[in-house]
Amino acid sequence: MAKKQSYIKESYEELVKKVTWPTWSELQNSSIIVAIATIIIALIIYLMDTVFSNVLSVFYSFFN
Repeated sequence: MAKKQSYIKESYEELVKKVTWPTWSELQNSSIIVAIATIIIALIIYLMDTVFSNVLSVFYSFFN
């Protein structure tokens, strides 16, 4: 039990005293970058899916 209490105490001290937290503007900028990257990656996946779907449709049409 003493190990758990020591771990929790040390974790709390590290979070409070040693971790540097981002400022509000840094957090907003990072969030915007992540949102833009997510949208770009989603569009790339959508385009790849559409292209492969069309290619496979043409390929399967040869067998019908």
